[in-house]
Amino acid sequence: MLSYILFTLTLGGIYALLSLSLNLIWGGAGMVNLGLAGFFAVGAYASALVTGAGAPLVIGWGAAIVVGLAAGLLVTFCTLRLRDDYLAIVTLGFAEVVRLVALNERWLTRGADGISGIQAPLKAELGTAGFNLFYLGLVAAVVAVVWFGLRRLDLSPYGRALRAIREDQELASFAGKRVLRFKFEAFALSAAIAALAGALYAHYASYVSPDHFQPLITIYIFLGVTAGGVGRPLGALIGGYAVVAFLEATRFMAALMPGLSPLQHAALREIMVGLALILVLHLRPQGLLPERIPPAPRVP
Repeated sequence: MLSYILFTLTLGGIYALLSLSLNLIWGGAGMVNLGLAGFFAVGAYASALVTGAGAPLVIGWGAAIVVGLAAGLLVTFCTLRLRDDYLAIVTLGFAEVVRLVALNERWLTRGADGISGIQAPLKAELGTAGFNLFYLGLVAAVVAVVWFGLRRLDLSPYGRALRAIREDQELASFAGKRVLRFKFEAFALSAAIAALAGALYAHYASYVSPDHFQPLITIYIFLGVTAGGVGRPLGALIGGYAVVAFLEATRFMAALMPGLSPLQHAALREIMVGLALILVLHLRPQGLLPERIPPAPRVP
């Protein structure tokens, strides 16, 4: 039971990082990114491959962040003139391209078999129980650092510029803000955070495969950010943990339904997730912690 609780909390921390990543680009700059699972996968595979070649764990995580930054810059460059639905479609296509490359390029990713035996830090020394507790603390520390950084960013002039671009990028450009530069930087930083989450996941599970990065992950994160509060880092943080708790709760609720096959139980869980998203949007569209926009300072 303790191992299950530690696993749920660790996964919640990883989902919280993904929620913070999405909140930065969606809640901050107003860019809809449906390719979150793709950046998550890029980070996981990058770190797994680098450490599998003999590099230290820190180098693997650094490689994941760098590759995530590069992927974010590439996607942003390809979508400079796109907005709203068109941007969402392109980013969704990016995630599917990443998943299909991981599935078919066996020479690099071992295809559907996935990469196993990924380095797990201190697992041999600490044992399974000690490793789970250690990794939970590690993930929690990373989440705290990222949240603190994004919170400071949100309160800074840079964060206010992002919100101005979100509300009206033409007006922001007229006010002298370099809109394209802000978009490049925000998307790249968001992608790097998602890639770091992927690296943390890979070294916790010690195994990654294309099946781990289905587009459904992006829907889960959208549910978490929407439930927590779009545009507020603390809301995204709480939403990431809340969505994992809800997903695990649906596992038990679906099991209570008699006469259903395992496949039907899985389908029932997805139905519950869809209903939850509809209810959140209907009953609490602003989220549990709505965004608080401070009033403009008075000009003496």
